[in-house]
Parts: sequence; structure tokens; C-alpha cells
Amino acid sequence: MTRRLATYLPLLLLFLVLAGCTPATTPIDPNNGVWDKYFVGPLAEVLDWFAAKLWEQYGLSILVVTVIIRLIILPLTLKQYKSSKRMQELQPELKKLKDKYKDDPKKQQEETMKLFQSNGVNPLAGCFPLIVQMPILIALYNAIMRNHHIGEHSFLWMQLGTKDPYYILPLCAALTTFFQQKMMKTQMNPQMQSLMFIFPVLIFVMAMNFASALPLYWVYSNLFTIVQSYFIYGGSQNKVGQSK
Repeated sequence: MTRRLATYLPLLLLFLVLAGCTPATTPIDPNNGVWDKYFVGPLAEVLDWFAAKLWEQYGLSILVVTVIIRLIILPLTLKQYKSSKRMQELQPELKKLKDKYKDDPKKQQEETMKLFQSNGVNPLAGCFPLIVQMPILIALYNAIMRNHHIGEHSFLWMQLGTKDPYYILPLCAALTTFFQQKMMKTQMNPQMQSLMFIFPVLIFVMAMNFASALPLYWVYSNLFTIVQSYFIYGGSQNKVGQSK
């Protein structure tokens, strides 16, 4: 899990860098390259289309598109979960190999690869779905933040193009981030669990400084993940609790 954390953090940092460096006021231009033409532009058009069907409510449009995107990448999420679960099941065997060949790293690596092959496990399989998901989520971020139509509309108490003056949305984003991580607590080691308090604070600070449309997307995405985690991890968590 520590190695996986080392893999995920650079990807998270990449997302934050791209999110922070892409000017929110830059118009979406299909002639400005593949990114805008095939990713950001179509997603922005989908947001506009759903808003037109939902009484010009871009808050509802963001909800619908978020759910659709998350359902599309759900098979990748399930694949990532299955790979993680198989790796966890092999941990006792991996520990035995590590102890047995602690003085022979080369032999330890060879036996480890044999163990993976005999069980049909690819140690990189859990990272691939995440790598595939990141461009999609970054494109959706751009489609929301660079769509000037969204910024001109309001939803509930907030103006989607400006910060939430009451900090209700940043607080919701932070709380849903915390509960999302709590749902997956049994899949984390102590080092990962310590991040349960860091990420919500980070999300809260970022949400305070972004136009409301983006933290609204985070809240929707977190709620989807909470429900998804309940069905994916709920059974295994119950089994763990019963075994104890």
C-alpha cells in the first residue's frame, strides 16, 4: 500500500498542478488542439445540453454529467478494486518470500514474479485504471471551469462562477471527502489513514478559492464514491468485522 501511495500522490499532484495552472477564463477553442477539440469541448457541450433540458440549471447538469462519467469509468474502478484485493490476499505469501530470501534480493524478485504469474496477478494492474481515469476527470474539470455559460448561472444559494460566500460548499466538499475515505478505511494501512485528515483540509482550502461550480462537482463525485464504496467495500468490511 505504501508503494501504491507513492504512485498515487504524483498523480494527485499532477491533477492539482493542471487544475491550478489552467486559467479558468481561457475560452474553450476546438481549433486549439486535440485536448479542447476531443475532450474538453464535447464535455462542455454535454453540460450545455443537459442544462437546456433541466430548466437551465447547470447545478443539475453537473450532477447528471458527473454520474454518467463515473458510471462509464466504473468498470475501471471495479478492476482496480479486484486487483487490490488479489494483492492483499497474496500479502502473507509475499511476506514469507521476503523473509525466506531476505539475503538474496534477486531470488526474492524472481520468486515474487512467479507467485504473481501463478495467481494471475499483475502488480501494475491497479495503477492502470487510475491513470486512465485522470485525463477524463481533468477534462471534466476544464469543461466546468472554462464553460462561461456555467459561470453566468446560479444554483441554490450560490453563483456558480464565484466563490461560496458562506463556505457551505467548501465544508460539504471537505466532509464528503472525509466520509469517502472513511468508507475505504479497511483498505488503508496506518500511513494512508493519517491522510484521512489531511485531504479534507486540503480540499476545504482549495474549495474556498475556486468558483462554486468546481467544489459542487467534488461534492457530487464524493457522494457517488461513498455510495459506490458502500456496495464495493461494504461486504468485505462486514466480513472483516465478523471475523474479529
